[in-house]
Amino acid sequence: MRGLYVMALALALVASAAAPVALAQHPSPAPLPRAGPPPAEERVEVPPPPFTDGIFPCTSCHASLKVNRVRRPLADMHGDIVLTHDEQHRWCLDCHDPDNRDWLHLASGEKVPFEQSYLLCGQCHGEKLRDWRAGVHGRRTGEWNGHKGYLLCAHCHNPHQPRFRAVTPKPAPARPSAAK
Repeated sequence: MRGLYVMALALALVASAAAPVALAQHPSPAPLPRAGPPPAEERVEVPPPPFTDGIFPCTSCHASLKVNRVRRPLADMHGDIVLTHDEQHRWCLDCHDPDNRDWLHLASGEKVPFEQSYLLCGQCHGEKLRDWRAGVHGRRTGEWNGHKGYLLCAHCHNPHQPRFRAVTPKPAPARPSAAK
C-alpha cells in the first residue's frame, strides 16, 4: 500500500513540473472559526445565568469592601466555593472583575456581562466555543438559519468545578427476543 502512495506522489510531482499551476487558481482555505464576540447580525439569546439565590448583584456586598487581590482561601464568605478549575494557576479575580463584581473580565481587561460568559470561557476553551456556536456542544434551540437560543456554559458546568462527576454506567439493554 505504501508503494502505491509513493508512486502516486511521484506521478503528481512529475505532472506538476510539466504543467505548473498558479497559486491564485487554488481556492483559499476556509477561515478559522473565531473565538471573539459574534458579529452584529448574529443574535445570541441566553437565559439568565444560574446565580445562587441572594448572591447577585455582587456589588450589594462588594461595593463597600476594599479589593483584596491576595490569592487566599475564602473564609469570610464564599467558603462553599472550591476552585478545581486550573486551581494551580487561576484565582477568583482572573475571571471576576475586581472593580465591579457584577461583571466578568477577559484577559485583555475588557469587561463582559455574565450573560456573555461564553466569551470568557472561550479564551481557554476555543474549540468548545466553536462547537457551542455550531450547536454541537451544549444545548441550542431555534431555527437552522435564523434565531437561536443557547444555554451558557454555567448552565451545565460549575465554572469553579467544571468537570462532570463520574456517572455509574447502566447495564446494557436486554436483547430483543427473535420473533417466533
